[in-house]
Amino acid sequence: MKSALLIAVMAAVTLLLRALPFLVLRKRTPAYISYLGRVLPPAIIGMLVIYCLKDITPAVRPFGLPELAAAACVVGMQVWRRSALISILSGTAVYMLLIRVIL
Repeated sequence: MKSALLIAVMAAVTLLLRALPFLVLRKRTPAYISYLGRVLPPAIIGMLVIYCLKDITPAVRPFGLPELAAAACVVGMQVWRRSALISILSGTAVYMLLIRVIL
């Protein structure tokens, strides 16, 4: 019985926290929130790219080839298909194939 009550309280709090921005900002979205919605996604993607490529050592085999090939695959798939999911999955597959099978 305690577990069910605990789960119900957690579900209610989660629902409230997710609905709160819509309830508070019912009339109009503030300009700074709109600005953050425009600039944060590209900034986060840029930081992820830097994080993923930061440990490449061009002087040591495999010279960063798996990472760069996977990044090129992601960019190519994004340009071609315009689907983040397909781009990320294909880049991950290329990277894993290169580090596990070929290199």
